[in-house]
Formats: sequence, C-alpha cells, structure tokens
Amino acid sequence: MRAKTIFIIVFTVLITVFLMINTDQVSFDFIFAEAQVSKLLVIGVCTFIGFILGYMAGRPKVTISTYDKESPQEIPEDRKKSISDEDRDYIN
Repeated sequence: MRAKTIFIIVFTVLITVFLMINTDQVSFDFIFAEAQVSKLLVIGVCTFIGFILGYMAGRPKVTISTYDKESPQEIPEDRKKSISDEDRDYIN
C-alpha cells in the first residue's frame, strides 16, 4: 500500500476512536437558541464539513484550452491538396 492510503486509514481510525470517547452531552449555543448536543455529533459534523471544504479547496481547477475542443481531424489527402506543386516536388 502507498503511504497516502496508510495515512488515510490511520487518520480515519484516530477520528473514529476520538468520536467514540467523546459521547457526553454539552451545552451548545446556537445563534438564537441553546441546546444539549452530544460531543460526538458536534465533532463529527465539524470533521465532515472540514473534509468537504478541504476537498473543494484542494481539487484541481478545470481549465479549458484549445486542445480540449473537438475538431474534425484533417485527412492527409486534404493536406496534400493545400501545398503547392513546387513544395510537393521538393518533398518527393
């Protein structure tokens, strides 16, 4: 296995163990209300949102270049017609 795969597995196991240890209720203050929420839920949701934001920030940007556009391929005979007789004699 590659080092990246091993790191992902170890990190996932550590996050899972950390979440399972912190299951007690905490007072969580939302903007307009306060509620008793499990630490497991708060940490899990924050971790999930962090993974999503990290993926969105780290993914490669899509670039469009002239090479991506589909165009009909030139037929070699068409290219032969586009050069002059003088050039054709020189090539042969």
